[in-house]
Amino acid sequence: MRLIKKDYVYQVTFMAHVFPVNCYLVEEDDGLTLIDAGLGFCANGILRAAEQIGKPITKIVLTHAHEDHVGALDAIKMTLPEVPVYISSRDYRLMNNDRSLDPHEDQTPIKGGVPKDLKTRANILLKEGELVGSLTAIETPGHTPGSMSFLDLRTKALIAGDAFQTRGGIAVAGDIKPFFPFPAFGTWSKKTALASAKKLLSYQPQLLAVGHGEMVENPMAVMGKAVEVFNRKIG
Repeated sequence: MRLIKKDYVYQVTFMAHVFPVNCYLVEEDDGLTLIDAGLGFCANGILRAAEQIGKPITKIVLTHAHEDHVGALDAIKMTLPEVPVYISSRDYRLMNNDRSLDPHEDQTPIKGGVPKDLKTRANILLKEGELVGSLTAIETPGHTPGSMSFLDLRTKALIAGDAFQTRGGIAVAGDIKPFFPFPAFGTWSKKTALASAKKLLSYQPQLLAVGHGEMVENPMAVMGKAVEVFNRKIG
């Protein structure tokens, strides 16, 4: 487990040099908001990171319901049973292994692993613009139909889940990077992901924090380039 701090955001990384899986702890006055729960073996490392920071985890927020983002959720909830879990109202369906699509959505199959034996369910369902502490929820469908990103209003740090990746080179969800193609393989709708990436640019983030890869400070230029590259491929 590796812990890196940028302002209020702590990146908790597992398997950093092989298959990096990131979770985030966002510091608030009263505690920590955990964003994503990694793979099953990550639970102890996440709890240990919170102990190192010296504040309790008071909220658990999920960017989407793939197994590498919810894998340790059951184990963490066994230790912290009273902590509320947040997910988008749309990906709550995926959390229940419901892969059905709405008529207005891109009619391509939902991809990626969704754990069938997950016991925990979110008890707070988020929509666009709702606040979780200092974080505002941004609907960024594409990787999954209900993927969400979260912007820290204090610093404009953006925790984007798999809407972007930085491992193997910065890319929009769905754009295959040969040295780390896995987020692209798990992306549901490329055209929806591209629209969401363009939307995230409009927030002018000062820090980009993603599910796979290093954090990027002052990311607007590289995010814009990634959008431009993907737009040429599929636009």
